[in-house]
Amino acid sequence: MAAPTNTALDLSAALVTAPVQAGHWLVILPVALCIGLGAILMMLRDRTALQGWIAIPGLALLVLIDAALLHKVANEGPVTMVMGRWLPPFGIAFSADLLGAVMALAAAVVALAASLYALGEITEGGRRYGFFPFLMLLLAGVSGAFLTGDVFNLYVWFEVLLISSFGLLILGSEREQIDGALKYAVLNLIATTLFLVSVGYLYAVFGTLNMADIAMKARAPGNAAPLMTLAGLFLLAFGMKAAAFPVNFWLPASYHTPRITVSALFAGLLTKVGIYALIRVLVMLLPVERAGLGPITSIVAIATMLVGVLGALGESDLRRLFGYVVISGIGTMLAGVALGSASGLSGTIFYALHSMVLMTALYLLAGQVAKLGGGFSLATLGGLYRQSGWFAGLSLVMFFAACGLPPFSGFWPKVILVKAALDMGAWWIAAAILLTGFLTTIVFGRIFLLVYWRPGTAQDAAVPQPIAWQAGLPLAVLAALVIGFGLFPERLLHLTQLAAGGLEDPSAYLHSVFPAGAGAQ
Repeated sequence: MAAPTNTALDLSAALVTAPVQAGHWLVILPVALCIGLGAILMMLRDRTALQGWIAIPGLALLVLIDAALLHKVANEGPVTMVMGRWLPPFGIAFSADLLGAVMALAAAVVALAASLYALGEITEGGRRYGFFPFLMLLLAGVSGAFLTGDVFNLYVWFEVLLISSFGLLILGSEREQIDGALKYAVLNLIATTLFLVSVGYLYAVFGTLNMADIAMKARAPGNAAPLMTLAGLFLLAFGMKAAAFPVNFWLPASYHTPRITVSALFAGLLTKVGIYALIRVLVMLLPVERAGLGPITSIVAIATMLVGVLGALGESDLRRLFGYVVISGIGTMLAGVALGSASGLSGTIFYALHSMVLMTALYLLAGQVAKLGGGFSLATLGGLYRQSGWFAGLSLVMFFAACGLPPFSGFWPKVILVKAALDMGAWWIAAAILLTGFLTTIVFGRIFLLVYWRPGTAQDAAVPQPIAWQAGLPLAVLAALVIGFGLFPERLLHLTQLAAGGLEDPSAYLHSVFPAGAGAQ
């Protein structure tokens, strides 16, 4: 029998002696908490009055856990935990760097805000049919996608959030919802199939699906694997998930159909998971191929921006209009991926965080507009300023942020992206971002003039209508974040710059997975 190699001996020793630090459990706690709470809420499906009051403290705890994880990563570097003490590349790893940790925290915050709003919107029937369990399952999928260190498990967490999103989408079983769910399902299942094919191709090339292991092997001298096709498949699959042009038509056909709370969750979370996966795979794992796809990604980014904003200009239903605004924002994020520089990626990450907060808030605003004005059509709405002056002012803050106007959160990432484009001589990307911002200003100016400033009916103007705390509190919190990110951007800018640097030079991430190089041979 042949003697074991030094590599095998080193790996065996590592499997036996590798310590598990207590703080590393923070990486898995968000997923475990969401799955556990989802199971508890499912068992309480007949006690609908308790579900919200269990889910909301649970989500508040999730925010605290994610904040602790971000603090640990920011101060100590990336953190990795391996399931069953089978070290990578053989074991399943959860790895949190700054990008994953900050995205997970933002997801928890917007989910908490949406769950507060749900207390006043989701009926007893909706709770009985599983709104809160589906919400926790969705957060488990989103958190798992942001924190996993394995490409196949990224696919698994996509499946988890896809299944839960189906359940939320058809909650109510109305004809319009079923139609929207069908379109949503078909396109997302195609994207999922492409993703799975790409994962198989990736494993055939590298013999591993651990992200850190792939990143090392892809950068190894003499690597001549034909990876451009693989990168193109990932770009297409994640582009469909993120609703990038020309595979974006499922989003405006489906996001307007569910309850407003569900639309807000989808707009804030789902497309951002697609952008995150695109950044993680193309920038960190396949940087050379990302550069080769830069011209194509630039075209896709510009087309997505313009298609989104032009669709918003031509739309009269507020929910559909905001769907096109989501698409336009995806184009802006793709611009930073196309540029590929540290500043461009920093702008993309900053914009993604801004969009998660803002798009959730805009859909919640749309729900209140419908309650105050009786519908979502710009043709019939009017007079909301008279009904609630503070609500009109809060809406204006959100609209300014969506347009990228100072001093709100949307201003800084656009400045960063425009500067990054000009520094690289990509003036066409800078021009597209500025043109999109100008057209977006027209879109939201039109909304404010028609919905708030235009006189409403005499009945609307006679009695101001109060806004319930379940709606007012989350809107106020999200507005405070939008204002805070705009007025005090330094800390967030620093985090996004460090996150972008960690993608370009993932040595700290690799060291967290392979602290002594074991398994990386």
